[in-house]
Amino acid sequence: MGGLGATPGQRRASSGSLWKPVIGFSRAVRVGNRVLVAGTGPVWPDGTCDPDSAMQAARCLEIIATALGNLGASLDDVVRTRLLLADVAYAEAVGRVHAATFSASPPAATMVVVGLLDPRWKLEIEAEADLGPDPAPPLASDGA
Repeated sequence: MGGLGATPGQRRASSGSLWKPVIGFSRAVRVGNRVLVAGTGPVWPDGTCDPDSAMQAARCLEIIATALGNLGASLDDVVRTRLLLADVAYAEAVGRVHAATFSASPPAATMVVVGLLDPRWKLEIEAEADLGPDPAPPLASDGA
């Protein structure tokens, strides 16, 4: 069922991931005012991977920011993230980087422990951004 081409109204961004030809995916897809960013591993352009989980989180978010920018969005537009960790031991360091990155407007976020494709990776991060106006009035804050 491959080779269907781009759907009208969709724009795609690639990051040159080594996994693209193996899996067949886009780094990010914009559909209307939504931008969906695929699970993003912490790989530098030369294929290396820093062993530090905080550095890996920062690299994932850097790649995500670039993909969002290529489709007219930014980290400020992110409304949801998924942090996929190889081990719960990385949660605090990765969480600190996530919190610092999104301190002005924290997205809805999920952190789970999973198996990852590359044994060097301590995490992957997915993100979703919304560029549209919020049609609903704001709800009272619950302090979360």
